[in-house]
Amino acid sequence: MNRPQYILQPVNPYFITFSLATAFLLNLMPWGRTFGIPDFVALVLLFWNVHQPRRVGMGIAFMLGMLMDVHNASLLGEHALAYTLLSYGAITIHRRVLWMSLPVQTFVVAPLLIGAQIVPFVIRLLTGAAFPGWGYLIDGFVEAILWPLASFLLLIPQRRATDPDDTRPI
Repeated sequence: MNRPQYILQPVNPYFITFSLATAFLLNLMPWGRTFGIPDFVALVLLFWNVHQPRRVGMGIAFMLGMLMDVHNASLLGEHALAYTLLSYGAITIHRRVLWMSLPVQTFVVAPLLIGAQIVPFVIRLLTGAAFPGWGYLIDGFVEAILWPLASFLLLIPQRRATDPDDTRPI
């Protein structure tokens, strides 16, 4: 109860677009098949679904998922389904999550991020792909660990004062 409360400025729609595009470009990087590389699109999409559910919704999640499916040359719709379910879950709990501290938020969003990894995992197994190993699911845990850092970085532009003044407490 004693932690400081910040009055945030309205988010710039161009910053939302820039952050989602940057996350998409990070997912396009040739990391190889190394486990533990987070899905940056899922992380940033979850952040904006929690903080701005009216601006970033399930339609944007579906479109980003389709783009990821095309990039990965995977079954068309598996990431789209995962991101849409992630978006639905985030929008459902967004009011409660914002009242929690960042460490507690990490535990609340972890099942959503892990679920977003399980959906393509199960779809690939059902379509007859080879079992990728349980290490595939580590990515969701890595994303959950990165949640406080992503929250801090994506809220920086909103914490700026429009006219800084040394005598004003807010």
